[in-house]
Amino acid sequence: MIKATTINEVKENVREWKRQGLTIGLVPTMGYLHEGHASLIERARKECDKVIVSDFVNPIQFGPKEDLATYPRDFEADCKLCESLGTDLIFHPEPEEMYLDGFHSYVGVDTLSAELCGKSRPIHFNGVCTVVSKLFNISEADKAYFGQKDAQQLAIVKRMVRDLNYNIDIVGCPIIREDDGLAKSSRNIYLNSDERKKALILHKALTKGEELVREGEKDVKKVIKTIRDIIESEPIARVDYVEIVDWNELQKIDKIEGPILAAVAVYIGEKVRLIDNFVVE
Repeated sequence: MIKATTINEVKENVREWKRQGLTIGLVPTMGYLHEGHASLIERARKECDKVIVSDFVNPIQFGPKEDLATYPRDFEADCKLCESLGTDLIFHPEPEEMYLDGFHSYVGVDTLSAELCGKSRPIHFNGVCTVVSKLFNISEADKAYFGQKDAQQLAIVKRMVRDLNYNIDIVGCPIIREDDGLAKSSRNIYLNSDERKKALILHKALTKGEELVREGEKDVKKVIKTIRDIIESEPIARVDYVEIVDWNELQKIDKIEGPILAAVAVYIGEKVRLIDNFVVE
């Protein structure tokens, strides 16, 4: 497995792979890889000749009070996992390599980023779109793989690719969960044992909400109230948002008539913010 730290290293390898007519799959990550990331890499391995994993904690998607400095990192463990799954190249640049002095160019998707996490993290998705755009250009990948746990991110990246005519297919992959239902996340490490148990309230609430929708409930307010009431029954859970939106446009709706995304963001304890969701097509 190639360990590349510069853009030129990646481009040199990509140039040779393209010369050979090989297809490339890209898995963008911020490192501290877990089974959710592994599922993306495995999917890419099945569908592409070469697999690139980016391992980069992207500073421009963190707000001033967010956890950039303490975001978990373990590049050695990431390399071991990637190599065991057949990754061909892992790209681990420094921020200065991705953002040169005088960097002023950003990419964003306005409407889709206005709701859900966009309300409390106003710069986040511009940072995501910008780094993903750079990774698409650097890797020249044929396909890129994103998990549904970050459903708003997935929808935004798909729209960006459509609107800006990127020559890449975006592959959305299912949420990977712990045996007890908690969605896999790099931020789960921040939870102590008691918080970890109580964080299961997210999955419990969403499971009940999804049951209501699949049983035919059309009233958005009723489904949201059911989800919120269950979450708020746990004293250490503080709701950031519980929303149901149109899955294509990520805009609020009053009645469930087409594909929907039900998404939550919840603080467990003082600082750990977890997200989870379900989609009903």
